[in-house]
Amino acid sequence: MAIATASIFTSAYQEHSRSVLGYLRSQGVDDPEAVTQDVFLALYRSLEGSDGGSAGIRSLIFSIAHARAVDHHRRRSTNPRLSEFDPELDDRTAPSPEDIVSTRLSDVRARLLALPPDYRDVLSLRIFGELSIDETARMLGKSHGAIKQLQRRALDALRVSVAASGGGEL
Repeated sequence: MAIATASIFTSAYQEHSRSVLGYLRSQGVDDPEAVTQDVFLALYRSLEGSDGGSAGIRSLIFSIAHARAVDHHRRRSTNPRLSEFDPELDDRTAPSPEDIVSTRLSDVRARLLALPPDYRDVLSLRIFGELSIDETARMLGKSHGAIKQLQRRALDALRVSVAASGGGEL
């Protein structure tokens, strides 16, 4: 059983780790790489009781990731927040490719974090988590129709945000 568990875990990590990392970044987690590791450690501990196949494992992974993101935000409300990179303090004269990517990612993150929590959760799970509408509905305890409506409203809110800022790139 240990070999099968290790094989399932390796496959799950290779298939879903980037999506989990993207989901956690979209949720504004300060250290998404560390939380991604926590998610997969929790997954490994719970694999022996799992029998839902690959779709069940994916749902389990994102349930754990969602819970870790919620825990992070609860802790952050009582702990000081880590400071982000300040481009104003950088003395380089031309923006590096890293700066350009960092600025765009910061803009995307800021736009996502400005959304109401329900909108952000739905978009993050659907886009970064690659979960279906039904999986997202089960995870968030909402109906299929509610998830579709929240997703539409969230995308509309992002369109308005981009248009209000002059239509800049994301």
